[in-house]
Amino acid sequence: MTQATPQSRTRPARFTTRRQIAMAAVALTALAALPTQRAVAAPSAWPDRPVTLIVPFAPGGPTDVTARVLGEALGKAWKQTVVIENRAGAGGTIGAGFAAKAAPDGYTLLLGVTGSHGIAGSLYPKLSYDPKNDFEAVSKVVIYPNAIIANPDIPANNLQELIALAKKDPKFQVYGTDGNGTASHLTMELLREQGKFPMEAVQYKGASPLINDIIAGFVPVGITGFPSAEAHVKAGKLKLIALTTDKDYSGNGYPTIAGQGFPGFAAAPWSGIFVPKGTPAPIVQKIAADIKTAMGAPDVVEKMKTLGLTPMPVTLGDFEAELDRERASWAEAVKISGATVQ
Repeated sequence: MTQATPQSRTRPARFTTRRQIAMAAVALTALAALPTQRAVAAPSAWPDRPVTLIVPFAPGGPTDVTARVLGEALGKAWKQTVVIENRAGAGGTIGAGFAAKAAPDGYTLLLGVTGSHGIAGSLYPKLSYDPKNDFEAVSKVVIYPNAIIANPDIPANNLQELIALAKKDPKFQVYGTDGNGTASHLTMELLREQGKFPMEAVQYKGASPLINDIIAGFVPVGITGFPSAEAHVKAGKLKLIALTTDKDYSGNGYPTIAGQGFPGFAAAPWSGIFVPKGTPAPIVQKIAADIKTAMGAPDVVEKMKTLGLTPMPVTLGDFEAELDRERASWAEAVKISGATVQ
């Protein structure tokens, strides 16, 4: 009898130990599920502090101004400050590389551009980031047209006349761009390939010196951002040959490449919001929805129109699909042009 008592006492002890283990396992399973629950619930609390919007260009340019207009609108919607942080250099790739390494928590956004996310992967032999795999594409924000412009004295008033002129007169077989490997440069190379006309690029460091030289007659034709050239066109100092967008979004009746013998041709530079890969999907979706709302507000539309920009909030999967198509097109243009940046 004395031996039975310890055995009877031992069994409950073993039972209790197993029960405790089982309870602990349940508790650990619940704890393991908590991060996922927090990620799903994040949008209700996000953002609870200021959000940084990285602009990969210097203050004052069209990308910077776009960011400030958008940041103001989003700040009002989120009831938080959107801090603009300019990290300029290398065609937008320095700022993009910095943003790619930020925590994927929704508190760092990037206003990427055609150069940083459409062209750079083909143009730069080495990048500090992967334009596709290091980011979530949230929303396109605006597009703006590049424009083929000419000295008003050249004997061509439209695209077909310019092409015919280039084919027969060596004096008009040169054009200026606002930089090697830029969207304007590569757009003209695509057009030159499709139109089968001879033109060699002269690279300028930005729109202003290019425009000045076209007006002065040092180079007959060029391609650059239309917002930089429009005032000179209206003043009669430049001749507008064609916009590079699929249509004239301004409503001013400006001619396009697509409308002058190249149906479907469209090469519109854009700005868009990206976040680091791994940002919780509900936060990405909220940012996309709020951008779409902000870019439809009449005051924002008017501000963008004044700057020569067209709101174009294409979001999430649709934006990513557009990017895939564009990257293939820009890769072709880089190959045709032979452009490279070390």
